[in-house]
Amino acid sequence: MADDTSRSDATADKGRPTRKQGEKTVERNPFKKLGRFLREVVEQLRKVVYPTRRQLITYSIVVLVFVGIMMAYIGGLDLLFGDLVRRAFGADS
Repeated sequence: MADDTSRSDATADKGRPTRKQGEKTVERNPFKKLGRFLREVVEQLRKVVYPTRRQLITYSIVVLVFVGIMMAYIGGLDLLFGDLVRRAFGADS
């Protein structure tokens, strides 16, 4: 039965994850990191699919109609609760 003191130096590094094949070490240079980030941003922007003019107009109309409906709903609730509060506290209208 071997005790813990008989471990060799090769097995002393156990507990730390080993690097995967082809994995590079961490870059320390902040300018390299910034350059890589900007390259990846440009690469992702090239993949963006922009809506057509017709889609853009349709989506804009849908958003404006929805916002109008929500404004009317919240405004109606505001008037209702305001009237209820005036009646509850007896304020003259």
